[in-house]
Amino acid sequence: MKFLRILPPVTGLLALAACVSNSPERTRPRPADLPGQRADGSVLLPNQWSLRPVGRQVALGDFPVNIAVHPGGRFVAVLHTGHGRHQIAVVDVPAGKVAAEFPVDEAFYGIEFSRDGTGLFCSGAGDEVIHAFAFKDGYLFDPKVFKLRDEKERGIPAGLALSSDARRLFVANVWGQRISRVDLDDAAQVTDITLGASNGLVRPTTPTTTTDEDTAAASKRAQAALEKISDESPFPYACRLDEKRHHLYVSLWAQAAVSVVDLKANQVIARWPTQEHPCEMLLAASGRILYVANAARNSVTIFDAENGRVLETLTASLYPGLPPGSTPNSLALSSDEKTLFVANADNNNVAVFDVGAPGKSRSLGFIPVGWYPTSVRVTPDGGRLVVANGKGLISKANHNGPQPGREPPASVREYIGGLFHGTLEIIDLPQGDKFKDQLTAWTAEAYRCSPVQPDLRVAAKRAPDNPVPVKVGDSGPIKYCIYVIKENRTYDQVFGDLPEGNGDPGLCLFDERITPNHHKLARDFVLLDNFYVESEVSADGHEWTMGAYATDFVEKSWPMSYGHNKHGKYPYPSEGNFLVARPAEGYLWDRARAAGVSYRSYGEFINNGATPNDPGKSRVSALQGHFDECYRGFDLDFSDQKRADRFIAELKRFETEGEMPRLQIVRLPNDHTYGAMPDKHTPTALVADNDLALGRFVEAVSQSKFWPQTAIFVVEDDAQNGPDHVDAHRTVALVISPYTKRGAVDS
Repeated sequence: MKFLRILPPVTGLLALAACVSNSPERTRPRPADLPGQRADGSVLLPNQWSLRPVGRQVALGDFPVNIAVHPGGRFVAVLHTGHGRHQIAVVDVPAGKVAAEFPVDEAFYGIEFSRDGTGLFCSGAGDEVIHAFAFKDGYLFDPKVFKLRDEKERGIPAGLALSSDARRLFVANVWGQRISRVDLDDAAQVTDITLGASNGLVRPTTPTTTTDEDTAAASKRAQAALEKISDESPFPYACRLDEKRHHLYVSLWAQAAVSVVDLKANQVIARWPTQEHPCEMLLAASGRILYVANAARNSVTIFDAENGRVLETLTASLYPGLPPGSTPNSLALSSDEKTLFVANADNNNVAVFDVGAPGKSRSLGFIPVGWYPTSVRVTPDGGRLVVANGKGLISKANHNGPQPGREPPASVREYIGGLFHGTLEIIDLPQGDKFKDQLTAWTAEAYRCSPVQPDLRVAAKRAPDNPVPVKVGDSGPIKYCIYVIKENRTYDQVFGDLPEGNGDPGLCLFDERITPNHHKLARDFVLLDNFYVESEVSADGHEWTMGAYATDFVEKSWPMSYGHNKHGKYPYPSEGNFLVARPAEGYLWDRARAAGVSYRSYGEFINNGATPNDPGKSRVSALQGHFDECYRGFDLDFSDQKRADRFIAELKRFETEGEMPRLQIVRLPNDHTYGAMPDKHTPTALVADNDLALGRFVEAVSQSKFWPQTAIFVVEDDAQNGPDHVDAHRTVALVISPYTKRGAVDS
């Protein structure tokens, strides 16, 4: 077996820009395949999925998450809970247009029409209220507020269930770990029913006020560390009312179960096991069948509501046996209740099942829709499917993205957190045999949109000089992987001045004078000018970098933490702070442990000690004994040079011992910067500090005994704090190894 020749150590990285050597002769790049609109009408997303939605589109606002269908069928109400404005949009479905909009201060998932269609209710999230409206002919009027508790307490009303006579409303308090029972005839009558281990409503710490788009990154992690939510907390998400049995079914987002509440006794009488992240539920009209979407496991659990027996578990992913990642998060039944529709958020499609014979259901196909579908509904006449596409139809460039210390005016600033507006997709459903034929065509389109292929269709051929094994377990020359995570920069911000790549010099804030080591590494190895993150911000970014997935909990929580946190009730949701954020199959270190690969974390998923001299603590059990307690994590007042010093000291120890961990995860965070915050280091100083540390780090590894068997991967967790002329997700990435090409551009 032949591999690329081993190259000498990397040296000279610490030079100033004026001393950077000329680049080697470069490999001519092939034409770039860029995200955006394509000639055939489809859209290529930065993550390589394509969009070919089949329905009519109605433009909506920031992150629509739930649809309530009016009993008359003409109108739907769509709740928005993104980083930007929260609102209810009323859409005239036959006309395909927004009939009315009503802003709300805060909301989280819950929205419900009364059975007679004269009233609409929605959750008020951190305000701890329920908003109620009268409804007629597409208009909301006569707004009222039902107070659930003192707004200083934290319950966060989410899913709603309304009695058929519209006199009782049941509310799942997602952070309060309980259900509220509201007597709508007497607003003062609110009864709470505890669901889990957390007794009493939790009072949050005092919020930090900031104008920083990253929600005061230093303090948000400290605040999250102080939160006292138990790992056993259930996080009740949705609820469904079974009036026949006097039961309320509550999906427990964090506990892979549904609680059954006896409404006569106001207490939990049973817990039915599901798979991870049960979220939206459907109760058949007969009351016999309960459907539960399990967002973190590609599945739908079907219960016999009479006895809690699992009748079957459906797989909603495009192919059987795929790892979690489809994110089924919403359900709808056809008017005859024989067909189940499942919105797969991360597959950008709706899975369709024949459920006419419970226990013997079968997959029928898929319907391609827009980006990140969060809600699916069928109109009462069964003639249309309506889908809320949470992120809309296309990713975008952001020429006016944030620039630390050089911010564009707020009126034109294009911050990635609010850049992608959703749509309501209206799909006409053919009836009878025509539906089968149409679904066959739609399914073919859905498969065309996917970059995922089953194992049998993955090419097994390998170039003679390729050091990467084709199959897990095959041998290869790379024994050690060092994975460096940095913070928030776009490609154009750092590499926009490189003429070899597809950059915009006008957007380059941290050019070669400030980042000579980044530039030299890109020139000497490979310039990746068509590389993108999946994430929008740090909250989902660290989940993607460590777990290759951000759960629906993270996706639906970070917009609240970043954009709607006036009460300080939404802690930073990820990086090990809450077990509910964990992907079903864990993080990189979990997979390494399962494979028998040694691993060590430097600053990632770590709580810092009170001072730099105090040891840090791991946030997740899998890192206990596998992290350096002396390596400081996120702290912009702590120089990256000290982090480099510590890592290099560890490297020397490993050389003396003769072995080092095969997977090392290293956090170098200071390119995050403080922006223009007074009395702090300037963005230029912090990015230069980060650049020098990276250069020292690479030089030390390349001069060590481990270099001939090592690959270093460098990436940003997200690209939220910068502009880019190609796409707001485009970012900086480097691959440094004896087996990396030299002097190449990979587009």
